[in-house]
Formats: sequence, structure tokens, C-alpha cells
Amino acid sequence: MKTLYKTKRVCSRSIEIETDENNIITNVRFNGGCNGNTQGIASLVKGMKAEDVISKCKGIDCNGRGTSCPDQLALALEELLNK
Repeated sequence: MKTLYKTKRVCSRSIEIETDENNIITNVRFNGGCNGNTQGIASLVKGMKAEDVISKCKGIDCNGRGTSCPDQLALALEELLNK
């Protein structure tokens, strides 16, 4: 399954996510944001279950914004799973 999630209150503009039929993340691409950090996040979560990424990344804050790129990824995955 593929989705494009429009991020809010972070430097990245959107996140492209692909998962297989078992909710395993096969690809993540952040559009914008801190290039090294977002590439690192995308690489680390590849092959993980969406539910595990949500539990690890949800609630991470970036500089008092109340969210972060990892948090936005978790929110995007929650939305994807609830479709």
C-alpha cells in the first residue's frame, strides 16, 4: 500500500510511505527536512512493522514544536493502518 502524508509543523513537507500486505514498511521517503536525519529514519524503519515504528516514534518532539519528523511518520502510519 502506498500513501503520501502531508506533514504539519515540521521542516519536511510530506512523507511517502509504502507497506506490504503484512504492514511491513518497504520504503519511506521524506520530502524536505533535514536530509541526513530523514534518510537515517527512513533507512532504520525499512523492514519494520508499522505498529513497531508507531510505538517507537510517536510523541518525539523537535525543539518544542509538539511534533517531529519521526512523530509525523508515526501519525502517517496510524492513518495508513486505519484506512
